[in-house]
Amino acid sequence: MEQTKALNALEPFLALSKSATSSRAAADLVTRATSNPNTFLFTELLETPQIQALSQSPDFLPHLRLLEIFSHGTYTAYLASGQQLPQLNDAQTLKLRQLSLLTLARDRSNLTYAALQSALDLPSARALEDLVISAIYAGLVDATLDPHRQAVQVNSLAALRDLAPGAVPPMIRALHAWSSRCESTLEELESQIADIREAAARRQDDKAEQDARLAKLVDEVRKDPEAGAGRKLAVGHGGGGERGTSFLGHTSRAQRYNKRGSTSMMDNTEELDDEAMDVDEEDPEQEKKRASRRKL
Repeated sequence: MEQTKALNALEPFLALSKSATSSRAAADLVTRATSNPNTFLFTELLETPQIQALSQSPDFLPHLRLLEIFSHGTYTAYLASGQQLPQLNDAQTLKLRQLSLLTLARDRSNLTYAALQSALDLPSARALEDLVISAIYAGLVDATLDPHRQAVQVNSLAALRDLAPGAVPPMIRALHAWSSRCESTLEELESQIADIREAAARRQDDKAEQDARLAKLVDEVRKDPEAGAGRKLAVGHGGGGERGTSFLGHTSRAQRYNKRGSTSMMDNTEELDDEAMDVDEEDPEQEKKRASRRKL
């Protein structure tokens, strides 16, 4: 929208250029066009025959160079020219600084107050902030001031600067490099997509094979259910036999234990009886000795 507005603002000056037959009239047209607050694109005016004819006039050649700076130059380039270019009025100074800010904002890594003040020849941070605010209201930039960090944060730029001569080939090379990176990325993505699809197809085949085996087993059980029941019974009897054997084994061990216990008890009883018999069978002389002791 801003670009359309700027082109519409330039239309009256393009119409006037057709009647600017003299070098002085063409130079005056340059001054008026660059002072207008709504004109930011100057390539069409710069390419008109009447303006290009200024290159043949030594007195008005500086006006042609000034229009070139407004088209694709910066305020630093204007200052570097010294006294060779016409003196700027206040409106031209503000516009050239705004356009220079638009160019400098392309490098967003160096938008500190100090760097911008130096490039735009501004005396203070307040003057820089006023310039940025005017550029925002003019639709040139979408930016935020950060006084704490002393920097300008630019979010977006308007396409309101003409391309400098020779700027197209580098842009074409950059676009070709970007296109190559995009193609490489797309090829890699397509390869990954193919691998994912192949893996999904393998999983689907495995699942289909498992489903087929399961269905086959189910059909076999349905066709011959007695065989399945017989297998279950065989398994059940086998388990009972083992438990019976185990029970019998425990019983026989208990019986053996009881037998051993009763045998040992009988042996102990016989030993006690023998001792009692030994006590009863004492010597007669010992009996006599006991009797004499009792008399005493």
